[in-house]
Amino acid sequence: MKTLLTQIQGLVIIEPDVFGDKRGYFMETFSARRYEQICPGLAFVQDNLSFSVKGTLRGLHFQVTRPQAKIVQVFGGTIYDVAVDIRPDSPTFGRWVGVHLSGDNHRQLFLSPGFAHGFCVLSDTALFGYKCSDYYRPEDEGGILWNDPDLAIDWPISDPILSPKDQAHPQLCRLKPENLYRPSALANPNPSVQGGT
Repeated sequence: MKTLLTQIQGLVIIEPDVFGDKRGYFMETFSARRYEQICPGLAFVQDNLSFSVKGTLRGLHFQVTRPQAKIVQVFGGTIYDVAVDIRPDSPTFGRWVGVHLSGDNHRQLFLSPGFAHGFCVLSDTALFGYKCSDYYRPEDEGGILWNDPDLAIDWPISDPILSPKDQAHPQLCRLKPENLYRPSALANPNPSVQGGT
């Protein structure tokens, strides 16, 4: 597999090896031994699967005191996936990275703990899966407004389908640092991968 570093430490694009022929293809979506170089010391405890229709936007979501590392991937369809750095002491705080993920390009995105995450669906439907390093805890959940003008995320859709909760998230500037990111002792926010493997 190949790893591609982004402009923000803690975000890594992964291109797994895909073995295809006229019957279809085979790929490993995760192997703890192989992925140790990308996310050393992290154990993934929960897998989630999301099905969404075209124009849906989910996000931007995070957990505060038990921040999750994630490996996200699309199994069918196409999405635009966004991660925003919400680590108050980070030199890239408030910056974001957007990546097209699809069932055709097979790309994954690894997010260290300390990022708000969201995506929008560009195909008719999308099947989106993600591994998490901590359990979902609704009492610990936070959110940022998807179209926060200070973030200026270049979403490829302008009138998304949103949940009431996602419509009501505050702007990043209205959240205190302690309500953004308080890493647990188990979190390893800085993967050591150097890319190109």
